Amino acid sequence: MSETRALPYVDGDFFFFESLLPAGELARLNEIRDWMEANVRPISRDYWNRSEFPKHLIPEVAKLDMISPVRRQGHSHLLAGMVTAAIHRVDASFGTFFSGHDGLFTGSIELLGSEEQKAAWLPDIYALRKTGVFAITEPLAGSDVAGGTQTTAERRGYSWVLNGQKRWIGNSTFSDYVIVWAKDVADGQVKGFLVETTTPGFKATLIENRIALRAVQNADIVLKDVAVPHFNKLAGANSFRDTNKVLKTTRATVGWQAVGMQLAAFDVARKYAVERHQFGKPIASFQLIQEQLVTMLSNAQASMGMMVRLAQMEDAGTTRNEHSALAKAFVTKSMRETVALGRSILGGNGVSVDYEMAKIFCDAEAIYTYEGTYEINTLVAGRAITGIAAFV
Repeated sequence: MSETRALPYVDGDFFFFESLLPAGELARLNEIRDWMEANVRPISRDYWNRSEFPKHLIPEVAKLDMISPVRRQGHSHLLAGMVTAAIHRVDASFGTFFSGHDGLFTGSIELLGSEEQKAAWLPDIYALRKTGVFAITEPLAGSDVAGGTQTTAERRGYSWVLNGQKRWIGNSTFSDYVIVWAKDVADGQVKGFLVETTTPGFKATLIENRIALRAVQNADIVLKDVAVPHFNKLAGANSFRDTNKVLKTTRATVGWQAVGMQLAAFDVARKYAVERHQFGKPIASFQLIQEQLVTMLSNAQASMGMMVRLAQMEDAGTTRNEHSALAKAFVTKSMRETVALGRSILGGNGVSVDYEMAKIFCDAEAIYTYEGTYEINTLVAGRAITGIAAFV
């Protein structure tokens, strides 16, 4: 088959999933995709190498009005998911900023804030005049954070005083707000608090020597007698069960991130295979290379199919925790194979960020782990199909 005849499938949408979007939402997807290609792709490798975030782009993102496409703007979960995939297809670090501010942070306020809290905070958050992140993971509490949270909150009159540590909190070095999850010393329940990062006793320190999502400013946070007004305690965040209302949605978001990463790897590997010549012809003409490319695309399309169905269920209000857990586990596992195949196709050049694949390969490792590890999400799904919990 000639290269020209193969062109209809270059974009990776082999089964035309994007055709499921109505015309208006497809136009919106293309608008965001074009903006990412024009503004983020040209600088993404440089910022990744320097472990810096392109903060100067935040006001430009604000002009796109991308925050809360479902709850605020009335778009479908399918569009929201495809936008997430499109952003991560260009740059996972930038995508992590978007998903963290939009899904985890903004979603926490939308789902768990009172009407008064929403009115006070959301206008600036939607407009990106204020940015925020979500802090739940701790140095000694990751997968077991539901029962292992050591950060404490103590009610003192009209304030709450927070003490403890958080870890791997993306972009908290420059964000205006952090939603901190802490255990109430009075009843032992994990509750959520909106903390301004300028509050005395709050300190965020960049974690150095990371191999994944290097442009994301992941930080260690220390809270020492941080006093926040009672108004800043999220009204509907009174137990870890409430936290799961947010995490159920964001696990699905991570599944879409993994779809975008697979398509990113496919883009780079396919282009390289067509252009790279060995033994006097493009390596794309070799049977094993074609098999690897087809496996990469198959993984991406199978993942997309699962995520499309999950989005349809979200729109219908029929999803449960185990649905998003299974999707996150399967799609990120597929992603790991896909990016490894892509790195292999590039050979030695696959370990150089100059060719982009090394960046994609490393970033995928973070996505495989956060929002619940593969193992934990697998066991959540396992509990649903057996009725037996393999973990507490």
